[in-house]
Amino acid sequence: MKDNICYNGAPTTTAGSQLLGQHASSYDADVISALKECDCVFLGKTNMDEFGMGSTTETAAAGPTSNPWNLSHVPGGSSGGSAAAVASQLCTAALGSDTGGSIRQPAAFCGVVGLKPTYGAVSRHGLLAYSSSFDTVGPIAQTVADVSCIFDAIRADRNGRVQRDASLRGSGGFKPTFQQASDLVLKPLKGKRFAVIVEAIEEGISAEVRNSFFESIKQIEELGGTVDVVSCATFRLGLPAYYIIASSEASSNLARYDGIQMGSTSDDAGDSCNSRRRFMLGEEVRRRILMGTYVLSSGYSDEYYTRAKCAQNGVHNELMGYLQDYDALLTPATPDVAYKMGDKISNPLQMYVGDLLTVNVNLAGLPAVVVRSGLSHVEGGVLPVGLQFIGKHFGEAQLLEMAHVFEATKNISLPEVDVFSWL
Repeated sequence: MKDNICYNGAPTTTAGSQLLGQHASSYDADVISALKECDCVFLGKTNMDEFGMGSTTETAAAGPTSNPWNLSHVPGGSSGGSAAAVASQLCTAALGSDTGGSIRQPAAFCGVVGLKPTYGAVSRHGLLAYSSSFDTVGPIAQTVADVSCIFDAIRADRNGRVQRDASLRGSGGFKPTFQQASDLVLKPLKGKRFAVIVEAIEEGISAEVRNSFFESIKQIEELGGTVDVVSCATFRLGLPAYYIIASSEASSNLARYDGIQMGSTSDDAGDSCNSRRRFMLGEEVRRRILMGTYVLSSGYSDEYYTRAKCAQNGVHNELMGYLQDYDALLTPATPDVAYKMGDKISNPLQMYVGDLLTVNVNLAGLPAVVVRSGLSHVEGGVLPVGLQFIGKHFGEAQLLEMAHVFEATKNISLPEVDVFSWL
């Protein structure tokens, strides 16, 4: 479990922050209760960027997590610990949370499968809030079938489960059908229509990722799928709109961690609430709180926040329009493969650009799944590349079926990892 998901059986729920270093959860998140009903065995908490703010796990109070494919590279974030645990085969599956790509980007970097469900399909009760209108709990696993199994267990409308999240909506059931690779018909994607968003493969995408993406498109066409190229005029507006809205909501949600009502205190932090927060919160979290407070301040909210919400509506409407004609949209999962530790942590703008291909899904509330699509050779070994399938609202069953066909015919194995060498 990612360490921003409440679990009554663990010593702490820290969200990767010193501020919650002494916090012990007194209840289970809804997703944990759901998995307990299915007799799931819990192994522990996974590392994460502080309060989910980061793309590398380097902002975690406990220190960074390594990528199992190459220990000098990052596993992505903020659910980097969950993705690394699955990739190194320490567990069958892990839970993560996705606000702007925090499940899908680490899944791509670590060569595993990550599902960001439709907003409202999985309860957020018991998830420590970062940006409440985007936060989504989802599974990371070694295969699409495993991801499907975990999602089926945690979806909110399973067996008439009590709903404690006002944003939940019924999905109308979930019954995917998966076949073994040997049982797939010659053209298993025949009749399926896919759209490639051209803005997702233009400026800022590395050659390795672009070449792997084109190979994946060729494979989908060989499997019988029809692939068209479409232009999404609002696509590049998503990144600035996301960071304005998410930072605004974060500045409100994190106000509760003041060291008085909630959050740890420290003798070295001073007496005032502000001095405690400055002492206990990391640089990236402070940056986003300040940015969110600024854009919501008098005289600036119309200039920034209101315009960002208008851009969000444009992104939502355009993606929904294309999904009326296509079964799924296709993009690379990340602009580049996993980068080395320390390369981008000191340049937040470069790190934010890494979310370019994932944030629009959160702005529109759509489901998306990332699967392994290839390998990139780097100094010291190889690193995986991911492919992102974007589906229709509450269309997880059809989305996972298509991703399973691609995965079963691609057949890229996880790395051989000696996990005890980490100790």
